[in-house]
Parts: sequence; structure tokens; C-alpha cells
Amino acid sequence: MAAQSHPEVEPMDLIARVAQHFEDSVQTKLQAVEALAPPIAAAIETLTSGLIDGGKILVCGNGGSAADAQHFAAELIGRFEAERQELAAIALTTDSSILTAVANDYSFNQIFSRQVRGLGHAGDALVAISTSGNSTNVIEAIRAAHEQEMSVIALTGRDGGRIGEMLRDSDIHLCVPVERTARIQETHLLILHCLCDGIDALLLGVES
Repeated sequence: MAAQSHPEVEPMDLIARVAQHFEDSVQTKLQAVEALAPPIAAAIETLTSGLIDGGKILVCGNGGSAADAQHFAAELIGRFEAERQELAAIALTTDSSILTAVANDYSFNQIFSRQVRGLGHAGDALVAISTSGNSTNVIEAIRAAHEQEMSVIALTGRDGGRIGEMLRDSDIHLCVPVERTARIQETHLLILHCLCDGIDALLLGVES
């Protein structure tokens, strides 16, 4: 068998490419901080107040945002950086029986909203994550949270999409105003870490 020839690959400066990702990520965060810091602080106060009053935090998202939902819940149930009591948080992305049953028997668009209606109550909070702001099942979860008189904190990107248009004045919108999904997701993770840190600071009186 004759050896196969391979097309020539243009040389690529991978170090520069990697460095550009770091630079872009840093610039995205720096450009967003002025707009995002006040609503993040408001979200910290809302979540902490709910937890102190006996409420819980429900979190949802798809794909990378599902991973972020689970990451956030894990740091509340477990710990972030300081030792403290467990905090009530549930990622709605983890129960395969619920997800597949609802998707099969009803619709994939209802996989989160049915859980919100079953688990959520007034005084609880929904943290809804969608990089595009257009995830239908996250939109339905927000609608369900409104029905249950829950607080809503939405993490989106770009122009906020349909989620940005449906939020109420009492909701908190944390929108990363860039187009690239990777940069939005990276900033969402930073936002979630800010929420964890702020909750700990308010609960434990941490100064630094």
C-alpha cells in the first residue's frame, strides 16, 4: 500500500495563540466589572438573605452552564474557601431519572421548570444560566420561579436574549456583554465565585 501524503500544515505560533486567549479573557472581565459589580453585589445580598431565612438555591443551565450549575451548588453544599455550615443548594441538572422522564413524557423544555415547581417555594432563589439568553428550558424555569414567587438571578451573555426581555424589575440580570461563548462562560464562572465569596463574607463576617 502506498504511503498516504498529508497536506502541508501552515506553521502556527501556539504560544501566541494561547497568550491571546489569556489576554482576551482578562480584557472581557475588566470591561465587564463596572457594569456587573453592582448587580453581583445585589445578588449576593438576595441569596444570603434567602439562605438566612431558611430558603434554598436552585440552579440550572445546559452544557457548560450545567457544569457551572453543579460547580456552584457543590461549593455551597461543600465549601468555597472558608469552613462554614452547609448551605441549601440544588443543581437541577444532575438527576438522570428526572431529566429523562420529563424529557420523554413531556418535553425537554420542561426538565427544569417541573423541578422548580416541585421543589421551589417563595423565599427560594433560582440561579438560571444561559450564555445566549435563549435556552428555552431555562426560560421555562424562570417562568416557573415567577409563579412560585421565587427570586431570580439570571446569568446570560451577548444582549441577554429572550431571558433579558422577560425578567421582572425584581429579578437580577448578570449579562456578560460579549459575543464569544468561551469568554461568557469564563466570566460566568468568575461571577459564581464572586457569589460564593460574597455569601461567605456576609455569613461569616470575612473582611478579606
